[in-house]
Formats: sequence, structure tokens, C-alpha cells
Amino acid sequence: MTLYTCPWQKRSSGWHPCGVAAKALDAAGHRYEIKVVRGQLSMPWTWLSRRRDRAEVRALSGQNGVPVLVLENGEFIAGSARIAAWAAEHPASAASS
Repeated sequence: MTLYTCPWQKRSSGWHPCGVAAKALDAAGHRYEIKVVRGQLSMPWTWLSRRRDRAEVRALSGQNGVPVLVLENGEFIAGSARIAAWAAEHPASAASS
């Protein structure tokens, strides 16, 4: 499983969407890879490279925004609230039993 995030990854104090998604996956006991993509909207100097930097996310999900979780079966879940809900409904311990 792969979680696409901005450079903030898990460093947020609970308010940033990428941190919320990562912490929800952690709380549910999931193991996952983090792939960082650049081109944040809040950083204008990254706007020119945004299209290139987020091409993989766009190809997988049809959107530029992160966080995006790509499951082992190739399905994706976009958005911190949806990722957190999925993690709560699918704890890792239930997946391994």
C-alpha cells in the first residue's frame, strides 16, 4: 500500500490532511510506503513544477491533490477523511486474520 503525501508527511500536528491520513493508517496498524510529491498550492514557487511533480498522482487518481492512498489491488482512496474512514473500517489486524 502506498500513501502519496506532500512534504509535510506525518509532521503536522493533526490538522494537515497528509498527517491526518498517515496517522489514521498508523492507528489502524497498517504498514505502507510514503511517496512524497511536491508542488504545494501554498508555495507559489512550486507551481511551475506542480504538473510534473504530481503526474503520478494524477495518473493514478485523476486528480493532483494529496493525500491519496493506493491499495494493494490498485484501487485508490483520495482525501484525508476518506482515508481515515477506510483505515478505521479496515484495521490491519482484521486484514491479517
